[in-house]
Amino acid sequence: MKDFSSTRPQEQDLRDLLSKRILILDGAMGTMIQQEKLEEVDFRGELFKEHESELKGNNDLLSLTRPDVIRNIHQSYFGGERSCGDQYF
Repeated sequence: MKDFSSTRPQEQDLRDLLSKRILILDGAMGTMIQQEKLEEVDFRGELFKEHESELKGNNDLLSLTRPDVIRNIHQSYFGGERSCGDQYF
């Protein structure tokens, strides 16, 4: 098996691995979200604009209120490959 500690796997590398075993891809999603320096308004969006409690830090909401941020993080982490991640931690 190739050593991916210093290079990012390419699509064919992932396909080869998937044909042989189950892969679990894990990343520091919370850390990457924090680097975006999001504010309360980002977590509220239009959907939760009138919500009575503070929502900043509820990262799960960003899939609904700022899907662009989540998409960009996934694309930067996985290099735009057809991969799937989640934000449960």
